[in-house]
Amino acid sequence: MISPRTTRSKILTKLRAKTEARKPLLIASAGSGLVASLLEKAGADCVNTFSGARLRANGMGTMSMMWPILDSNQQVFDNTTQDILPAMTGDAFVCACINANDPLRDMRTYLQQLLDAGVPSVSNIGPSVSYVDKDSTLFQVLKKSGITFENEVEMLKLAKEEKDMVTVALAFDMEDAQKVLVGAKPDIFCFHAGTTKGGLVGFDSGESIEETAKRSEEAYTMARDIHPEVLLVGHGAAMETPEDAAYMLAHTSGHGIWTGSSTERLPIEKAVFEAASAFANLEFPS
Repeated sequence: MISPRTTRSKILTKLRAKTEARKPLLIASAGSGLVASLLEKAGADCVNTFSGARLRANGMGTMSMMWPILDSNQQVFDNTTQDILPAMTGDAFVCACINANDPLRDMRTYLQQLLDAGVPSVSNIGPSVSYVDKDSTLFQVLKKSGITFENEVEMLKLAKEEKDMVTVALAFDMEDAQKVLVGAKPDIFCFHAGTTKGGLVGFDSGESIEETAKRSEEAYTMARDIHPEVLLVGHGAAMETPEDAAYMLAHTSGHGIWTGSSTERLPIEKAVFEAASAFANLEFPS
């Protein structure tokens, strides 16, 4: 199998041409090669892979990646090179969401391994310490142990400036958004509004799509002030359906959306359950 290759300049040229034509960008997560190939065929611009997506493909919630049940970076490397890249044709580029706080890996070496394997882009969400509430004891303990958002910022900066990779930064609040926009100047910035609701394991915070759009737009406004060239996408919280995403596009100044559960876990749950139920309810003729 020979996986397609692309470059940072080709990717950015394609993305900017799309935004100039007023076509929304779509970044979507895949935990399996089948999902990755379907996302690409459907028109996704970027397919991202991370340990949460692989666990989600096994029926767990995305946040299960926060529990130390696997080596996230090894899972991402294996899943991306063995399952995702071989399933794709090159119409979409692959972004590996990695753990910049891995104490057992040198990020410079790991980024080069990904680049050599044909992965032209990275993000800081695999997992990110930004998931953890800042007023929690856990956050303070992690920070004391050297697990910090600053490490994620440095990884993205290294990937862009030294490795010439496309960088996709995510942040869950305005403080981290400012840090990563100033420190890493990412090519793409995604405001992560929260875990996507819906389905068997989705978490519903009670936030409306109007509130999700409002918070996202506040982050976009700040992002443009800091880094005017950045491409902006939104993700999560109340953005569950295509109708929700359409509301986000109509009521924010972003360039597109990032889907995870919405184009992976939720449709799989529905389609497989309905198909299996139809077979399970068959009867012999009387």
